[in-house]
Amino acid sequence: MVDESVRVLTPDQAWDLLGGAQLGRIALSVDGQPDIFPVNFHATDGRIMLRSGEGTKLSELAVNSRVAFEADGHTETDGWSVVAKGTARILVSLHEIEAADQLPLRPWIATMKYNYVEIAVDSITARRFEFGPEPERYPV
Repeated sequence: MVDESVRVLTPDQAWDLLGGAQLGRIALSVDGQPDIFPVNFHATDGRIMLRSGEGTKLSELAVNSRVAFEADGHTETDGWSVVAKGTARILVSLHEIEAADQLPLRPWIATMKYNYVEIAVDSITARRFEFGPEPERYPV
């Protein structure tokens, strides 16, 4: 039986959804210990950009640059989720930082977040979900 309430989307559809979203989560892992952080972001051209202050995210990225990223959204009738995996790096060249400064990516809270992190995505998946009542466990 095919579950028609869940639809697998194409990579292009996944990027379109990310292009309209602003809040996601970056998942990191160091020494077998997972961590996840909410971040605002900008997605374009096969990459996801975010800003970060000094601290845990940057320290963990220095140890393990492999990350997962998730964003989602919903209306009253449906929802979606995008999961991307890739390699993150902190931008260091003045040229890259100046280019990143031109992106529509500003901190949401009044904190200093002068570090740009770029995730080069090598896999992306997405699903769209139609909301509805739970089916009967044991249909007659």
